[in-house]
Amino acid sequence: MSKIDENINFKPPSGFDIEFLPAEKRLEQYLIDTMRNVFEQYGYTPIETPAVERLEVLQAKGNQGDNIIYSISPIVSEDGDKDSDRRGLKFDQTVPLAAYIARHLNDLSFPFARYQMDMVFRGERAKKGRYRQFRQCDIDVVGRGKLSLLYDAQIPAIIAQIFDAINIGKYLIRINNRKVLTGFFSAIAITPEQIRTCLKVVDMLDKIGEAKVKLELEKQGVSGSQAEQIIGFTKIKGDNNAVLEQLAQVSQALGNPTDFEQGISELREVINGVIALGVPTDKYCIDLAIARGLEYYTGTVYETTLIGYESLGSICSGGRYEELVGIFVGEKMPGVGISIGLTRLLRQLMDAKVLKPLAPSPAQVMVLNLNPEFMNTYLQVSQTLRQAGINVLTSFESRPIGKQFQQADKLGIPLCVIIGEAEVKSKTCNLKNLKTGIQKAIALDDLVAEILAEIALKH
Repeated sequence: MSKIDENINFKPPSGFDIEFLPAEKRLEQYLIDTMRNVFEQYGYTPIETPAVERLEVLQAKGNQGDNIIYSISPIVSEDGDKDSDRRGLKFDQTVPLAAYIARHLNDLSFPFARYQMDMVFRGERAKKGRYRQFRQCDIDVVGRGKLSLLYDAQIPAIIAQIFDAINIGKYLIRINNRKVLTGFFSAIAITPEQIRTCLKVVDMLDKIGEAKVKLELEKQGVSGSQAEQIIGFTKIKGDNNAVLEQLAQVSQALGNPTDFEQGISELREVINGVIALGVPTDKYCIDLAIARGLEYYTGTVYETTLIGYESLGSICSGGRYEELVGIFVGEKMPGVGISIGLTRLLRQLMDAKVLKPLAPSPAQVMVLNLNPEFMNTYLQVSQTLRQAGINVLTSFESRPIGKQFQQADKLGIPLCVIIGEAEVKSKTCNLKNLKTGIQKAIALDDLVAEILAEIALKH
């Protein structure tokens, strides 16, 4: 037995404790596969960008990520030469996407729709459910010069299809348009300098409540009357048609300001597209309190909450941006996208018992080892099952049969194939279902069909 070096601390660094047990990792992989299938149904293509980017690229958002970027020390080669490039780890997928498009501008077809499910890194304070390394799953579609609002309408359909597929429970996709908010703010004499801060404050309504939002707005120089108007505006509710009608009435009362009217028009077009795509009306709504604090959002914005688990916050969010990609290529390249912080979300959903880990092993059958002399038979049977598309774990160690049953049960493998001396001679086997305890004798020639039938019954 090797000696333990007690001086080695093998715990992961703070904020990097993202390791999943096999059953949890299989659940994550299932979610990734589900998202990939849905993304590709809508024509999104996969890309991957480097974990490391130049700092000037990562800082291109305009201080959006400066305080969370992990910078990387310059590399010194064996001959002493120092690589002077200043680099950092990517903290999201959007800025790297913009750089990727700039690097491959002439090789891509636009609108360019991509999905990406890489690790990102954030140098922020680690706490429960918030990691410094996590997998972020994004989709974005970027146009050259213009981008149809139907892409914005398609986003809720994608979100709904994913969450329905993974059976996450009841959820609500909340939709707004930043121009509706900024147009309204301008119309009630909020200054351009105040609007930026007001958006961030309004975005905190769910977290801190109306009273604190009113205080925060007044701290920014907004009058008490203006603050009341803003809060009252965000409380406009009803079905989508009712909200749009109320917005039209507000616009008329304000003299039909241009920006406000444009926001309402865009929001109406997006909602009409969502309806045409067949998204059930109980799964989305217009919510005028959705602002999304990030400055680069310019139009449609989304936040998705899980009904009954609102304390988890938004489980999928995003929106439209006009200028982000263009800063690298010098032309207008509007985009729209959403992001799911999968590592964070998955841990929260498992803790809340919304999702349960899968079986630790993907194997559907274990072929037991009753006698090493029959190993060739065990191997042949295992391969026959695999060729039929069945996942098989073959037991190579000769142990008591009870121990092998225990291993299969611990790994979540439901079926065991038992072949002893009598079965080898008669070309039969015993198939045991560990869930029901039922065991039956079967001809080896019928084993594939029997197992496929058992698997079908399980589903």
